[in-house]
Order: sequence, then C-alpha cells, then structure tokens
Amino acid sequence: MIQLAIEAALEAGKYLKESVGKVLQVESKFGQETNLVTQIDKNAEEIIISKIRKKFPDHDFLAEESGSHNKESEYRWVIDPLDGTLNFTHGIPLFSVSIAVEKQGEIVAGVVYEPNLDELFTAEKGKGAFLNKKPIRVSKVDSLIESMMVTGFPYTIRDNPDNAVQHFVNLLMKVQGVRRLGSAAVDLCYVACGRFEGFWEVSLNAWDMAAGVLFIEEAGGRFTDFRGAPSSIYNKQILATNGLIHDKVVEVLQQGLSGKNVTSRS
Repeated sequence: MIQLAIEAALEAGKYLKESVGKVLQVESKFGQETNLVTQIDKNAEEIIISKIRKKFPDHDFLAEESGSHNKESEYRWVIDPLDGTLNFTHGIPLFSVSIAVEKQGEIVAGVVYEPNLDELFTAEKGKGAFLNKKPIRVSKVDSLIESMMVTGFPYTIRDNPDNAVQHFVNLLMKVQGVRRLGSAAVDLCYVACGRFEGFWEVSLNAWDMAAGVLFIEEAGGRFTDFRGAPSSIYNKQILATNGLIHDKVVEVLQQGLSGKNVTSRS
C-alpha cells in the first residue's frame, strides 16, 4: 500500500506542478472567501482515488473534496489532493499532496509529496520516517528561545476561534521565530525532519494531518492536543513538536486557552 500511495502522490504532484497558472475558475467552500477549491483540486483527487480503487476497490476513502465512500471497510485512505490551494492559486511554489492509510482507526502508512522541491516524505508504522528514502529525525533543540515554530490560521480567523490570535502572539513572544507556510502537511514534514521544532493549529481536518502525524511519531516527535493530552487526526486541535520543547509549548498554549497574553520573552 505504501508503494501505491507513493505512485499516486507522484502522479498527482506532477499534475499539480504542470497546472500552476492554468486555473480557470476558483470557488469558495462553505461560504468562506478564503477557503478555496479549484477544478485542479478535484482532478488531482480523482487521479489518486482512481489509481487506488483499481487495486483496492473495497477500501474506504476520506478525501477533502468528495467525503467518505465505504465506512464498512477495515482500511481507509485519507487524502488531501492539494494542501495549499491558496498558495497554488497565487502561483506560490509551496503546496503538497498528502495520502495516509488508516487501518481500524490507526494510521499505518503515509506519503506527502511536495512537487516544487521534489521532496517525497514517507513512513510506515514502526519502520521510521524518510525524505527521498533517507531517514529523518526531529531536531534536538530543547529551549523555546532557540526554537523555530510554524503554524497556520483557520479560514475563520477573523472570528478568532479558540483564541487563535492569542496563541500566535504568545508563542511569537517566546520562540526564536514563527513561520506560516500555507500547507499543514508540509509544516508537519518540516518538523519531522528537523527544520522546525514545532507546529500548532487550532483547527485542522483529518486529511490535513493524517500522514504528517505519522511522520512526527516515526521521527521521534510528539503529537497531542493543546493541553498535552493524547489526540487523534479527528481532533481538529493539534500540537506536534520534537518532544523536547513540547511541555513548554503546552504551558504557553494554556495561557492562550484562558485568553491571557504573554507580553515578554522572559
């Protein structure tokens, strides 16, 4: 299944890269002006699902653009055909394809392909995480002030759900820097390979994080909710770090959860 996921991700990624600048129509989803979908998203999803369905016709699919297909199956493929649609529509070369395999509620394999840099992240449960076939590990940074963090904002950011703005400001005051790349799958991959120390977001969907969470765990990192409790890809709130700074980030997030602002780096 991991090889099939790789083949599907590479094929969809090639299609996405070739389609940059060729979007004819952009639609908004759920009445949210910043939650975009294009025909390219839908075509990429069809490329992936049709390829997998030929070999595993009875498997379930949970995909961003088409929902779930067969909930009775032991296996579910969790798919984001284009993670970073806003980047894509603006011609920003940072977006990805994310495919994960879930068996009876547990993620057992994952693939994220970033076609612009030709970076292929892969992992199987218990077998480690890899970037272009080379093993990856989380960073060894253990202090907040030396940490580079990454985050994303929900489409409803103007409503400040779950104090998203406070979390951003509070962590900005405590860490070396914060980035916002526009693709949660890439964010998680970058934590897994040590480019960032941690990633948090107040509201993600399962397809945004399914493969990335497996990379975090297989690369030696830690994944929880904002309170440090065990979590799952169906909990929209996510904190993923190298493990060494995790509890310190939880402390800062706890202040944000209560609506408090951190005013200094002390």
